[in-house]
Amino acid sequence: MMQATRTAGTGLSAQQTRLDTIANNIANINTDGFKSTEIQFKDALYTTMVSPVEADNDNALTKGTGLLIGSTYKDFSQGTTQQTGNNLDLALEGDGFFTLETDTGEEVYTRNGQFAISSEEDGSYLVNSNGYYVLDTDGNHIPVSDSGGNFSVASDGTISDNGQEIGQLNVVTFENPQGLEETGKGNYRVSANSGTASASDATVVQGSLETSNVDLAQEMTLMIRTQRAFSLTSRALTTADEMDGLANNMRS
Repeated sequence: MMQATRTAGTGLSAQQTRLDTIANNIANINTDGFKSTEIQFKDALYTTMVSPVEADNDNALTKGTGLLIGSTYKDFSQGTTQQTGNNLDLALEGDGFFTLETDTGEEVYTRNGQFAISSEEDGSYLVNSNGYYVLDTDGNHIPVSDSGGNFSVASDGTISDNGQEIGQLNVVTFENPQGLEETGKGNYRVSANSGTASASDATVVQGSLETSNVDLAQEMTLMIRTQRAFSLTSRALTTADEMDGLANNMRS
C-alpha cells in the first residue's frame, strides 16, 4: 500500500508542476516577446516482478513506481509582429536575441524589444523596460538623442540618430537556444548547453513589437486535461489511503 501512495504522490506533484507552468503561460499572454514553456514527463523506475529470461518463463511483469518531470521545453517559435508606431519599439523576425547589459554588468539576451531612453549625466542611452542597457556589436551602450524622434534602425540592425550612423544592434543567435538559462523578466543567459553567441541574420522591424507566442486555446485545452489527470490521481491517492486504513483496522 505504501507504494501506491508514493506512486500517486509523484503523479500529483508532476501534474501540479504542469498546472503551474500553464498558469504562467496564460498570465503572460500579453507580455511582449514571451515564450511559452511546456512540461514533458517520463516514467519513474520500474521494478521487475517476473523476468522472461528466467528458465521456463516467457512472460514479463513489471511494476511502475510513478511519474517524474522529464524536461521543460521552451518554445522559441516566432510570435506575431504588431505595429506600435513607436520608434523605440523593435521586433525581430527570425531566430535571434537582442543583447542587454544588466545593472551588474552581466550580458543577457531577450526577444522583448520594448525599449526606452535613459537620460544620464554623460548622455542618453537606449535601455529596456528594466533599465538594462541595449548593446551594439562592439559591446557598447547605444547613445541616442533625448527625444528619440530621429532614431532609426535598418532591417540589419544599423542604428542612425539625426541622420548619423552610430552603430549596429548586437543581434545574436545560439546553436541550442533550449540550453539558455532563464534569468527572469524575459531575459536569458548563456549556459554550457546553449553554446556561445554568434551573429544572427534576423530582420529588425522598427515601430513594432513581437507579441507572446502563447496559444490560449491550446493552453486552456491542456489545462482541462491536466486538471482531469490531477483529479484522477487524487482519487487514486484517496483509495490507497482508505485501503491502508482498512488494513490497519483489521483484527484477528
